[in-house]
Amino acid sequence: MTKKVAIIGTVGLPANYGGFETLVENLTKKPHQDFDITVYCSAKSYSNKLKTYNNCRLHYINLNPNGMQSMLYDIRAIFHALKYADLLLILGVSGCIILPLIKLFHNKKIIVNIDGLEWKRKKWNVFAKWFLKLSERFAVKTADSIIGDNIVIQDYVWQTYGKKAHLIAYGGDHCSTKPLSHITLNKYPFLNANYAFKVCRIEPENNIEMILEAFTQIDKIHLVLIGNWSNSDFGNKMRSRYGSFENIYLLDPIYDNNILDQIRSNCKIYIHGHSAGGTNPSLVEAMSLGLPLLCYDINYNVETTKGTALYFKSPDDLINLIKSTGQEELKQIGVKMKDIAQKSYTWSIISKQYEELFQKY
Repeated sequence: MTKKVAIIGTVGLPANYGGFETLVENLTKKPHQDFDITVYCSAKSYSNKLKTYNNCRLHYINLNPNGMQSMLYDIRAIFHALKYADLLLILGVSGCIILPLIKLFHNKKIIVNIDGLEWKRKKWNVFAKWFLKLSERFAVKTADSIIGDNIVIQDYVWQTYGKKAHLIAYGGDHCSTKPLSHITLNKYPFLNANYAFKVCRIEPENNIEMILEAFTQIDKIHLVLIGNWSNSDFGNKMRSRYGSFENIYLLDPIYDNNILDQIRSNCKIYIHGHSAGGTNPSLVEAMSLGLPLLCYDINYNVETTKGTALYFKSPDDLINLIKSTGQEELKQIGVKMKDIAQKSYTWSIISKQYEELFQKY
């Protein structure tokens, strides 16, 4: 019998936003006779509203999927899915505040991927942090299964709530190494020089200021940083303060994966500054490309890279690593990263783990 599965909590498909969207894109690529999948999408985010994509149906909710409306967006999707789905996969916890009530009246099976510890992010005010922490508690206590994407998250769930989470990370092998085209080089001529690279959301937790400050004192290599600079006061402040340095290039988001892969796969060093979350998708993508990694020194990143990258905790650390690490050592780090990614962070592995969890219910 085909199991009806609803996937809730993403902007939607086709994926053009972040890690959860890329996850769902890859989960639905392969035809599967055991599952009939519906993915919930934001009508606000898609002008071309497809009815189907990959091997799933799409259902649109007329709310924004992020910010203040994200809770209502997820809750509306949950109530709609209860009408037909056997199993709900909820990505993120903002809508999980409603789960205790749902479980009083429904026996539908619910799996929640709690993502990182969202309530710890500095961007949230006191009320938002309280709300997200409460939603996380309701998710863990109420859901039939919890997914943590990193051993550190898995340990946190056990130590905080006494519940065992399933460990399922992300894949990164949708990225590919590509040469820089003449078109790309004409548009971004600074890519002809040696450069370090980073792509991320422009948030304080990604240690943007630390990395930019370090590169004001580095002249042997450029920094190319892609992100949503205009979306926040913090981003505008960072661009205003650091955008005029000759060796620092701050680019707006690039959604063309071909161009993004060209720029990313030809960098000499990849810098990963994330300090929140679990297994960051951008990190496993860089690992899959075999890029030499300099990571912010926090347990999530050390676990993902199995302690074999280079780590920094301050601008001085980063400056010293860049100045003192030779090309051969960087090359060997890249080889180690690719080997780890091929063993742990491919979509064939991740998809199989999700399918096995779905089969339990």
